[in-house]
Amino acid sequence: MRDIAGLERLFADGDQPSAAVVDLTSRAYDGVAAIALAAAYVPVLAVAQHDDAILRRRALDAGAGRVLPYAKMHAHGPRVVAAWLESVALLPGGRT
Repeated sequence: MRDIAGLERLFADGDQPSAAVVDLTSRAYDGVAAIALAAAYVPVLAVAQHDDAILRRRALDAGAGRVLPYAKMHAHGPRVVAAWLESVALLPGGRT
């Protein structure tokens, strides 16, 4: 989604994804607000700067199951996301 309104529509329509990845430094939306909204429905993986401890903590407090640094996503993104999706699918209710 490119904005919070689109994310709200997605969940309101009931045709939701099984998980969400949120870019915490997006300029198109408030990443923490997106996490809070999405986490009410699906597991959330957030991506942020490795040295922004405050934003990373806010993301976890909003409901993100994990917050990964951009460098790790850049170097190992597909493998990291696949492992995370597998781990949340194994938990009761598919939640982190």
